[in-house]
Amino acid sequence: MDSNPTLEKVAKGNALALCAAGPWTAPFAPALERMVAEAEAIGGGGTISIDVSQVSRLDTFGAWLIERLRRSLTNGGVEPPIAGLSAAYASLVNEVRRVQSSDAPTTSPLRLRAPLEQIGRSVVGFGDTMVNLVAMTGAVTVSTLRVLRHPLSFRLTSTVHHLEQVCWRAVPIVVLITFLIGCIVAQQGIFHFRKFGADVFVVDMLGVLVLRELGVLLVAIMVAGRSGSAYTAELGSMKMREEIDALRTMGFDPTDVLVMPRLVALLLAVPMLTFLGVIAALYGGGLVAWFYGGVEPDAFLMRLRDSISIDHFIVGMIKAPVMALVIAVVACVEGLAVQGSAESLGRHTTSSVVKSIFFVIVMDGLFAIIFASIGM
Repeated sequence: MDSNPTLEKVAKGNALALCAAGPWTAPFAPALERMVAEAEAIGGGGTISIDVSQVSRLDTFGAWLIERLRRSLTNGGVEPPIAGLSAAYASLVNEVRRVQSSDAPTTSPLRLRAPLEQIGRSVVGFGDTMVNLVAMTGAVTVSTLRVLRHPLSFRLTSTVHHLEQVCWRAVPIVVLITFLIGCIVAQQGIFHFRKFGADVFVVDMLGVLVLRELGVLLVAIMVAGRSGSAYTAELGSMKMREEIDALRTMGFDPTDVLVMPRLVALLLAVPMLTFLGVIAALYGGGLVAWFYGGVEPDAFLMRLRDSISIDHFIVGMIKAPVMALVIAVVACVEGLAVQGSAESLGRHTTSSVVKSIFFVIVMDGLFAIIFASIGM
């Protein structure tokens, strides 16, 4: 009986019994599937019962086949009884029985339902994002207070390592991109100002635009795409490998160990990169003004000195650390939200970049309103 499973049809008066015997386990899957498929072709009703008293071994696969057979033989709401079920296997069969068969999704006649549902999910997701950002900001604040009370607990080596990654290694691409943007802005400005014979005014536009807006905004967007995504990927990989749970088990706060060094490195890196980006953009604009617009370097520098003030430089430098804080918080929130799959890691990495750029632009707009209201 234990060698091979069987499923026999036995007549009991006017009724028919399906008697299962032997091991109903996964190793015998092909034979069990074939026997159950043949039995399902009988049709069902109250005249059929399933006898499992001779089943020697039963696992989840066998229990599901018995439940599948019971469901297929159900006719008019009348279910065939299962007889001879031992107490050892009763809980397994009952657990499988609780699994509801999923119906095929039906197409809603209301065409507006799907867009409205998507909008609702987006609103809920945005609310969750804001809650997580506030929670991370609070955790960073508490961690900062702990560092101020115990300065030796700050992880300087880790901060220097991350500073090298996000600042020193980012200098070439930041300088190159801002240099090219400065060249493009100057060329377009000269092209349009030349119609009015006001080529020299491109220096005013370039200086104010680069110092106040373009310099810090371009650097923040590049840092969000380069370093913010790296932060999310690093923390997400650690989350997938349960390294963050291991830190908590050992008594370490992940905010102190992982978030604070990255955040401080970014707070130091973005202002420095912004300064280098501004210089590169002005240099590129000056070259284009010289070779394309005929504005001599001496005239360019004199006009630049007259058109800008220290306030323009201060505005850009005030924005830089705030942008860095936003990028770091968003990147760390998304990294710690990664689940245990590669798909989740990719989704949160993409979300980190998109949200960082969105919040950077929003903050830039808020700064524009604030500085305009105070006359800067």
